[in-house]
Amino acid sequence: MASQEVVKFIRGRKVPATLLAKLKTWCLTLNKVLNDAEEREITDTSVKEWLDELKDAVYHAEDLLDEIATEALRCQVEADFGTSTNKVHNFISTSFNQFGRKLESKMQEVVDKLENLASQINVIGLREGVEGRSSQRVPTTSLVDPETIIYGRDDDEKAIVNLLLSNDVASNDHPCVIPIVGMGGVGKTTLARDIYNNQRVIDHFSLKAWVCVSKEFDVPKITKNILEAVSSETYNTTDFNIIQTKLKDYLMGKKCLLILDDVWNEKGDDWELLSIPFKYGTSGSRIIVTTRNESVASIMHPIQIFHLNKLSEEDCWLLFANHAFENGKSDAYPELKRIGEEIIKKCDGLPLAAKTLGCLLHSKLDVEDWNKILKSEIWSLPNDGGNILPALRISYNYLPSHLKQCFTCFSIFPKNYLFKKEELVQLWMGEGFLQQHNKNEEMEVIGAEYFLDLVSRSFLQRSNGSKLCFLMHDLVHDLAKSVSGKFCFKSEGDNTNKIIDKTRHFSYLRTKYDIPEKFTALYKAKNLRTFISLEMKEDDKNMEFYLTKRVPHDLLLKLRFLRVLSLSHYCNIELPESIGDFKHLRYLDVSFTGIERLPKSTCMLLNLQTLNLSGCKFLVKLPKNMRNLINLRHLHISGTSIKNMPIHMGRLQCLQTLSKFVVGKDIGFRIEELGKLSNLRGVIVISNLQNVINSTNALKAKLKDKEHLEELTLEWYAANDIITRSEREVLNNLQPHTSLTKLVIKNYNDTSFPNWVGDSSFSNITVVHLNSCRNCSSLPSLGQLPSLLDLFIFGFDEVVTVDADFYGSGSYTVTPFQSLKILRFKAMSKWEEWSPYHREGKDEGAFPSLQELYLEKCPKLSGSLPKHLPSLTKLEINECEQLETSLPTAPSIRKLQLRNCNDALLKELPPALHDLTVMGFKNLESLPEGVMDHNNCVETLDIYDFPVLKSLPRGGLSSPTTLKYLFIRNCKELEFPMYPFYSSLVGLIIEYSCNPLKSFPLDIFPKLRYLEIIRCSNMESLSVSEGHHLTDLHLLQLKIKNCPNFVAFPSGGLSAPNLSELEVSNCSLLNSLPENMHTFLPSLQFLDIVKCPQIESFPEGGLPSNLISLGISDCKKLICNRMEWGLQGLHSLKRLGFINFTDCWDVESFPEEYLLPTTVTHLYITGFGNLRKLDNRGFQHLTSLQYLSMENCPKLKHMPEEGLPVTISNIKIITCPLLKKRLQRKKGKEWRNIAHTPFIEIIERNTSNKANQLSIHGESRRTFLS
Repeated sequence: MASQEVVKFIRGRKVPATLLAKLKTWCLTLNKVLNDAEEREITDTSVKEWLDELKDAVYHAEDLLDEIATEALRCQVEADFGTSTNKVHNFISTSFNQFGRKLESKMQEVVDKLENLASQINVIGLREGVEGRSSQRVPTTSLVDPETIIYGRDDDEKAIVNLLLSNDVASNDHPCVIPIVGMGGVGKTTLARDIYNNQRVIDHFSLKAWVCVSKEFDVPKITKNILEAVSSETYNTTDFNIIQTKLKDYLMGKKCLLILDDVWNEKGDDWELLSIPFKYGTSGSRIIVTTRNESVASIMHPIQIFHLNKLSEEDCWLLFANHAFENGKSDAYPELKRIGEEIIKKCDGLPLAAKTLGCLLHSKLDVEDWNKILKSEIWSLPNDGGNILPALRISYNYLPSHLKQCFTCFSIFPKNYLFKKEELVQLWMGEGFLQQHNKNEEMEVIGAEYFLDLVSRSFLQRSNGSKLCFLMHDLVHDLAKSVSGKFCFKSEGDNTNKIIDKTRHFSYLRTKYDIPEKFTALYKAKNLRTFISLEMKEDDKNMEFYLTKRVPHDLLLKLRFLRVLSLSHYCNIELPESIGDFKHLRYLDVSFTGIERLPKSTCMLLNLQTLNLSGCKFLVKLPKNMRNLINLRHLHISGTSIKNMPIHMGRLQCLQTLSKFVVGKDIGFRIEELGKLSNLRGVIVISNLQNVINSTNALKAKLKDKEHLEELTLEWYAANDIITRSEREVLNNLQPHTSLTKLVIKNYNDTSFPNWVGDSSFSNITVVHLNSCRNCSSLPSLGQLPSLLDLFIFGFDEVVTVDADFYGSGSYTVTPFQSLKILRFKAMSKWEEWSPYHREGKDEGAFPSLQELYLEKCPKLSGSLPKHLPSLTKLEINECEQLETSLPTAPSIRKLQLRNCNDALLKELPPALHDLTVMGFKNLESLPEGVMDHNNCVETLDIYDFPVLKSLPRGGLSSPTTLKYLFIRNCKELEFPMYPFYSSLVGLIIEYSCNPLKSFPLDIFPKLRYLEIIRCSNMESLSVSEGHHLTDLHLLQLKIKNCPNFVAFPSGGLSAPNLSELEVSNCSLLNSLPENMHTFLPSLQFLDIVKCPQIESFPEGGLPSNLISLGISDCKKLICNRMEWGLQGLHSLKRLGFINFTDCWDVESFPEEYLLPTTVTHLYITGFGNLRKLDNRGFQHLTSLQYLSMENCPKLKHMPEEGLPVTISNIKIITCPLLKKRLQRKKGKEWRNIAHTPFIEIIERNTSNKANQLSIHGESRRTFLS
């Protein structure tokens, strides 16, 4: 437990070594009974309590030893950096006296606690050396219940049976092994049993045996079981030689099938010993093995591994229903069926879960019983008769101890959380879970092995959405939660009152405003090690989050044992100056926050291993003493605004991740600092390469030796146009290792590239981006990179011809660009010719795998493009005016965009287009009929900037109508098409187009769901022809914007029962909203009315009752009648916005009493020029209000006299100068009225900000008062 540093430190300071010896002795004693305690804790509460006390004591011991090790490290650093030896010695001697006294007292406490726990071992009956009870699982058999129906495994069974019966399987070492791998409960045994009893299999094999192995891989015992199975005899001998020889005799010359069910053994020698007798059988013998662990399968040298996937929801339901209902007939119980289908979603494809829950609910017809199951956690099901928790618990019990603690901490993550291996490994490392057996072992390698071990045991599974992400099955997550007990806590709702002093690991889901009450209970968890804020959705990346200042400046100061701290994505975060006192901290994540500086004391975090500052765009520098962080392994600074590196970064010898390095000119800041970091891996951006003094310095970076670097960006300063030395030599000496997978070169100013760029030895490179290399007159030879998938060439101003050198210098050894899928050329101002690829005697072309081709801003490019592109699916040509060639022969093209190009490109379009965008064809009066007639596949047509376009193609009258989306922009002369071909439209946008169109006939487009009409000056109305007035439209979204002559919706109302969003803006003649809105638009949730000055009131009957959001801006007549709005009757209304750019809201007090409904949660007030106070009478009823925004109210001085509602959590005040003065913290006259609000944000906007948008890049200044 104690490191050598701790032992030396204690000896050197004369702390009683006997205490350390006692600590070690008691830990060893207790460890001997740990397995037995972990097995019995499920059923024996006294053992559970004892085990919790033991874990708590061990945590205290680890913290104590870590404190000692940190003190030793601090003394070492003090000695290495800075002070003279005498000063250091005096300082250490003085400070240690006090530290040593506390140390001895704390250590004695821990030893006494462990001794007390050891004395209870016999009392509670714990045994040493227990490996886990194999009796936990009833052995499986090959017998199939004749009434059993197996769902969803037909294809799996067929594939394995065919493999069993095939004579084509080559194997030098028969028998052939076929492992079935999958997580517990997925149905491996059931499938194997079904195959075992398949009639074709029975007929094919002369001998069959089924053996349930389970945990204990006892070769003599298993061999005996196989012998008794194939011989149908009983053998009393225990002599392994006799048993193995008899089995060999039985198998000799026979075709045998053996099923080994539930195998856990990972020792290759044991497997080899067991398989010897089977080598005497005839060719065609087979062994099927079921296992949860892929590494078990791998040692058997299988011919093929079958990964058993989860069942489909439909098959899972059939299995469930078969057990829950008599004869599986659920139609007679529709409500139970509905609930059952929801239960099945929780089972997530696990047949074991579906079967267990089906059996549990069998013959129970009470809806309440079913709802209880639906709303309960599956892990809490009773064990008697239940299989789900035992099935997964077995997997957990068999985990090595080092994996158990890693697995337990998954409980602090929410279900369906996406895990990335590198992030998880760094987290485990910070927690201290990775066991380093010798100093030469890299902790990241150990962590990766742990991770892959959990994957192979089916505790984690790869996400379908991303190759880099992994998921944990819900049932496995339930297991993690159940075994983590009191020590791991995930905040959900109001459950924080369950936090206790034993809690060590804490997480919560980040919300927009995280207020103090969310964390109050954490003050009890003074020994907390982990504090993590989490998010679930990727799209939350762009959302702003706010954290109460009480967390970093009060709560965290009391949590001195923190090892992992994550406060990412909060825009108002500031680290306390005392952050350096967190001596145990190993993992600090403040990525994507508004942090502007790191406290100097950050450099005192001597144990820090991971520092994540990614995306901190306001961070411009790091503390100068970063070199003190001698244990730092991962420094993430991509996306920051750091201009210079701290001095002597090369001293951070442990550093593996350095995502950005800014090259300086002076000693200690130069590029050779990278040469000292021999362990760098992953991704690095090296910028300011113009500061490299000479090419020799570049060589000292030793990039060629860094074999674990995967992605490299080399970047010169963009404004550096003067070449003062040979950048080519610098770039040549920056040659990376050939293991590189991505290369980016930016702002390189020399005229050519060194030979290594594009050399075929870089066989792993998949991505190359060459950006703004403006003096290069030729492209490097990239065609022979065998794995290249993505190539981007941008800003090569001097390139005139892309010729044969581009495909590969010298003779072509392989087809050029054989793997390339994406090719982009952009901003090539002088490029004129793209020479085709020619290879003598060959009819093949380059780019056989190319799927996407982009040509943009190549104004002089002419001649031909590559013709034969068999895999091309997407082609974009933008601003290439001289290009007149026909498009490539690519039958697979589905998406085509042509913008500001020559008309000739439209003459012959690809035959199977689905998506066509054409822009900026200034002289075309009509699109060619081929656009629609060619194959009638076009689903999306986007037409933009055709100033003289008169008509669109009619389409084939007898052909199917495939067009679904039509976007017409800036085509003023176009006559809107009323042809049958367009009747299938689902989405339509008409913007600044179709001047002849005055009335839009809705009923001609019966499938239309999305309609936007914008800046159409002659548009007067939406219409429905006679006889169709009561016909329901399918519209979901309708927007009429900037149509000055628009006056009317259909007479009688707009019958669109599914419409959820309606916006009318800048329609100066419109005097009413659609009639009968309250009945015809029952689904309307979002309504915006902007600059419609003639609208006086809402329609008779009022607004739809389901309305959630209402915005009103510059509608003077409507606002004058505001007391007649009747908003109090809208019980779903949550968001209200009033924006005033004119004088519509000429009020000094707002709002009037009862104007606003009590349900409002968000209120926005903008541009009230004369507003002086917020009316207490209007606010006292807003008992649901959470958010209040006030913007550009220059005369506003007073908040409500009795304060804002207590429910409010956020106030945003923008450009309200008088109010700002009165809201100064604690001393402002209005402070008491808002003091209870957790988040108060005051923004002073610069008047020159013409865009009138919130910015924090100098155009405005934020003050957080919370």
